[in-house]
Amino acid sequence: MIRIALAALAAASVVACATAAPAPTEESQAQSAIAAAILDSSRPAEDTARDANRKPALLLAFAGVKPGQFVGEVLPGTGYFTRLLSTTVGPRGKVIAVVPAQTAARMAAQIDPVRAIAANPTYANVTVETPDGAPVPTILVDMVFTAQNYHDIHAFSGAEAVATVNRAVFGVLKPGGTYLIVDHSAQAGSGVRDVRTLHRIDIETVKREVLAAGFVFDGQSDMLANSADARAISVFDPAIRGRTDQFVLKFRKPG
Repeated sequence: MIRIALAALAAASVVACATAAPAPTEESQAQSAIAAAILDSSRPAEDTARDANRKPALLLAFAGVKPGQFVGEVLPGTGYFTRLLSTTVGPRGKVIAVVPAQTAARMAAQIDPVRAIAANPTYANVTVETPDGAPVPTILVDMVFTAQNYHDIHAFSGAEAVATVNRAVFGVLKPGGTYLIVDHSAQAGSGVRDVRTLHRIDIETVKREVLAAGFVFDGQSDMLANSADARAISVFDPAIRGRTDQFVLKFRKPG
C-alpha cells in the first residue's frame, strides 16, 4: 500500500509539473514592465492625460524597451518618456537623460524637470548628463531614444551637427543596439524646409541621414499618424498641438 501511495504521489507530481504555467518569456516580462510603467502612480496627471495621443504602450513595445536595458534619452524635455523608460528598464537597467551643456545653461526648462526626476527615489536609475559635445551618453547603451527632437538639431545646429550626432549615437550603442526616433512629419519632399518654422521634418530625410551613419533600417510604425494633419502649420498651433502627424523610426547598429 505504501508503494502504491508513493507511486500515485509521484504521478501526481509529474502531472502538476506538466501542467504548471510556463516560465515568463522576455517578451512577456517586457509587456508587464511597460504596463507597470504606464500605471505608475508617481506619474503626474499632465503626463497621463497625454497617453491617449502619445500611445506609450505601443511605442515602447515597438522600440523594444526591456527590463535591464541601458537607455540613453536624448533631449528628454519635461520627462514624459523618462519616467516610463525608468520603470520599464527597472532596477537592473539605467536611463541616461542627455541635455547639451549649452542648452542646459541657457534654458532651465530643458534641464530642471529631468533633474527633479533623477532626484526622486522612485526613479533612482535615472542620471542626467550635460556633455559639451554631441548629446549622447558617456557609456555604452542598448538603446538611444529621442522623441520630437531630431528636427530641432537641424533647426538650431544644422546638417553637419546632425551627421555628427548620428555618428556619435552609432558609437555609444552596443552592437545590435536600437536608435529610436519619433518626430513631427513634414510634407513629403520638403526635406528640412520646415524644421525651424513649423518644427517638422520629412521622414525620408531622417532615414537617409541615419543610414549614412552606418545604421540598418529596422522598421517604422504609423501608430502616431494623423491623416487630419495637413502638415502645413506649426506643431504649436492650437488647431493641431498634441495631435500632429508623427513618424516612428527604428534603426539598428549592425552586430
